[in-house]
Amino acid sequence: MNLISVIMPYYKKKKFIKSSIESILNQTNQNFEIIIIYDDKSSDDYDYILKFQQLDERIKVIKNEDNIGAGYSRNKGILESKGNFIAFLDCDDYWRKDKLEKQLMFMIENKISFSFTSYNVVNLNNDIIKFNKAPKKIKFNDLIKDCKIGLSTVMLEKNLFNEDCMFPKLTTKEDFVLWLRISKKIDLFGLDEPLVNWRKLNDSLSSNLFQKIKDGYKVYNNYLGLNPNMSIYYLLLLSINYLKKN
Repeated sequence: MNLISVIMPYYKKKKFIKSSIESILNQTNQNFEIIIIYDDKSSDDYDYILKFQQLDERIKVIKNEDNIGAGYSRNKGILESKGNFIAFLDCDDYWRKDKLEKQLMFMIENKISFSFTSYNVVNLNNDIIKFNKAPKKIKFNDLIKDCKIGLSTVMLEKNLFNEDCMFPKLTTKEDFVLWLRISKKIDLFGLDEPLVNWRKLNDSLSSNLFQKIKDGYKVYNNYLGLNPNMSIYYLLLLSINYLKKN
């Protein structure tokens, strides 16, 4: 049986995490483990998060000594994982109950190492406000201009990770860097079913806009090694494509 390790970095999402965890526990495929990485200097929510371990023996909580960011927290969860497949779920998103079953079957039947799915964008009341369709296949040359991969939709084989292929130290777009690194080696395949609900928080874009632009430049200049002009060019393409979708 294929064990799926679900990695969940936690930072100030107390309002939503219960529904996120319940969406995993209610999966039709029950062969999983859940690794929650508590990534908050404040311990205010820690006792609350720790209680989830009592719900199910498959839930494990790891507490960071410092706030190291979502990317490095996911790396920590990956290193602690026992599954041969890794899936990611942010603590304000939630899955359809057949997400793991359908996606794993899709990967095994098509001999795929990396997959992602279509997803719904929902508001605070869980109303669907947008649908994002997953393309059938993404290559590096497509991904560099437009990231159509929702983090909480991704499932991949654990053996794709190594010292040179993990989440980088970025505040945002850390997942984009990892997908680009992987897409240099293999094609990434999409399953066109909305198996995930991605929650759009009202203040997320305005509060992180400058950080996203700054990190977007680093993706191309620092991590892909492009010169400043090419880095700005691809950042503009990425931004235009993002605005078209939103």
